[in-house]
Amino acid sequence: MGPLQKAGSHRRPWRPHGTWPPRPRAGFWARGLVALAAACSCGAAAGNLTQARQTPIQGPLSLAHFVPGQSACYDRNKRLPLAVVDAHLHARPFGGPPLPFPDLLNHLRQSGVLFANLYGIGQRLPIQSPCTNPLDCPGVPLQPTLKSDFSNAQNSLDFEPDDLKLVLSMTFADLARPAEVLPQMAILDKDYPGLFRWMGELNLVKQALFNNGHQAVAFETIAAWKPFMAELRRRRMPLAIHADLGNNQQPFQYLPLMERVLSLYPDNRIIWMHLGLSRELSVIDTRQHVALLESLLDRYPQLSFDLSWRLLDDQVFSDRSQRDRYVALINRWPDRFIPGTDVVATAGSGAMAYRQELAITSGILARVNDEAFRRIALGQNFFELAGLEAVAPPICRLVR
Repeated sequence: MGPLQKAGSHRRPWRPHGTWPPRPRAGFWARGLVALAAACSCGAAAGNLTQARQTPIQGPLSLAHFVPGQSACYDRNKRLPLAVVDAHLHARPFGGPPLPFPDLLNHLRQSGVLFANLYGIGQRLPIQSPCTNPLDCPGVPLQPTLKSDFSNAQNSLDFEPDDLKLVLSMTFADLARPAEVLPQMAILDKDYPGLFRWMGELNLVKQALFNNGHQAVAFETIAAWKPFMAELRRRRMPLAIHADLGNNQQPFQYLPLMERVLSLYPDNRIIWMHLGLSRELSVIDTRQHVALLESLLDRYPQLSFDLSWRLLDDQVFSDRSQRDRYVALINRWPDRFIPGTDVVATAGSGAMAYRQELAITSGILARVNDEAFRRIALGQNFFELAGLEAVAPPICRLVR
């Protein structure tokens, strides 16, 4: 067996175990979400609609409700419109100590999240630096490293939960140095065979890090990705890419880079983070943006988009007229989006802060149709991308 052939995992396969601990007593956060659910017309009964003869899930959701063959349905009218999947969670910060892993797992439990895709941070601040956020330390370089991936893998084994399903992502890869990717994948494979199902979040272009030594990957370098992209295809491993679309001066400045990736590797499963938006692109014609996303979805069947990061709500979704354009897009392409918070688990971060991020990033999901809600909020798209055997429960239908 070659060093890059996927070895059998020494981790036991996922099987559901009971239910996660009870939801904490409702406070202002939960009451606000109840109000949101009540105001949302997408899942609520209208006119003389009544619930069909089905068996709604009772009590808290658990992994047992995602086992293939179970038939109980998810009643959107009686549950908060929150994602049960966090497909974009950074378990390690850029620098400084992380939130202890057991605390992170408890944050998930207390928020009703059952499935989490754990990213590390592929570029770390130097260990001698007192910085924890590169934005606060311009001029301090970020250094590619395997450290976060090793930490996530070992923690997932040391604290493996029975009531949550964790997916691990390789975050070390530097897209500007493609020749280094396969050898480093082999290192992870040797020590943690079969544990990693995902690659990313990798930076194609991230303007926020330009002051810390990062540059946009050169156009010609993308063709040199072929060896590791072929390995990702062999493993059916998705690649999650952070690629800023542009900035306020040139909204589509970096689009050619992402189009180059998609045109060269149309058979790779690629997830474009944050719909391509960023702090540097705070003003955009949403009609043009939605038209672009739709065109890409139509041309590249293996492309998906990630809805993580509260910035999407801050800059776009909080405006109802603009949000509705994205809701319509998601409803037309319900199998091409995944949810996530983009929370970075730094030491001292609390459960309430995590729940608030989950509520904000789930906000748009309260307004999509039932098919999109099941595939995104209840995780079916994520399960298929990650190769999990879990199946999202059906939505309880309403009939007249």
